[in-house]
Amino acid sequence: MPPSSAALLRWYDRHRRTLPWRAMPGRTADPYHVWLSEIMLQQTTVAAVIPYYHRFLELFPTVGDLARAESDTVMAAWAGLGYYARARNLHACSKAVAATGGFPRDVAGLLALPGVGTYTAAAIAAIAFGQPVVPVDGNVERVTSRLFALTDPLPGSRKAIARHAATLNESAEAQARPSDFAQALFDLGAGICTPRQPACALCPWRDPCAGLRQGIAASLPAKAPRVARPVRHGAHFLLTDAAGHILLRRRPEKGLLGGMLELPGTEWRATPWSETEVLPFAPARAGWRKAGRVSHVFTHFTLHVDVYAAHVAHFPNAMAQAGGMAVAHADLDTLALPSLMRKCVDAAWPEAVA
Repeated sequence: MPPSSAALLRWYDRHRRTLPWRAMPGRTADPYHVWLSEIMLQQTTVAAVIPYYHRFLELFPTVGDLARAESDTVMAAWAGLGYYARARNLHACSKAVAATGGFPRDVAGLLALPGVGTYTAAAIAAIAFGQPVVPVDGNVERVTSRLFALTDPLPGSRKAIARHAATLNESAEAQARPSDFAQALFDLGAGICTPRQPACALCPWRDPCAGLRQGIAASLPAKAPRVARPVRHGAHFLLTDAAGHILLRRRPEKGLLGGMLELPGTEWRATPWSETEVLPFAPARAGWRKAGRVSHVFTHFTLHVDVYAAHVAHFPNAMAQAGGMAVAHADLDTLALPSLMRKCVDAAWPEAVA
């Protein structure tokens, strides 16, 4: 028995989530709102995204406002969401959209935008422009793998899952309401077909679900064994002056945390740094004291940072010539300071002002 699009849409009409970027029933979604939320939601939870989404709309009400904003302003508004390449691509994409007068309406045109991949293009096309496509995110992967009892593990099974997911909207009901159908799939995965303990008894697709019939729904999608995350080590230095300023510098535009501000420090490597090794990287000769250790988990590795603190009467002019900048501690929240560096500042600040 194929899953009934009509049954899913009836369920969605009763139980749809109210989300700040989602259009009210009968209204057309704003493509700027859809795009912004989809970029923010990548590898981040809905609860974490909502305050950032509201803040962005306050600062940048339209895609044109975002395109005209300074890069530092955008990065500062993003700070804390992580995966900062998304913010750089977000800004670049806004400029491309503003230059052409609006978002492309089809998947191919959306895929040509900076930072827009297969899923995001399909989500914008379906939700904002009514294109009859199925965006496949983690929720839709889970629903599809259970519905068809696809037991091959992720990530290798991703293409097969996508092929099966593409068949879900073939009915006339789904084709007539592509925006609602895509969001219904999202809500089904988020509220019923959850990763643990799915509420199968409440599911509008429980009868055609092969995973439920076989008693394996809760174990799907299967995942390949995790590879141990590598560990890297670094050291960063918190230097303060008599005015209560902190010395920061900007990271290179390309690479991890590209273009963000940071405390001066070493490179990040596979082996720990000794105190003797790190002191030549300090931004000034001073009475450096080890103030603590910070751990931070990135996508592909875990980083351990030893944080050192020192105080000087004033920053030498040579520091400004070398790209350093003095920032008041009270102003850190307004800057493009990644959460890793905020952890380092918080760890070392009591020692720095002691």
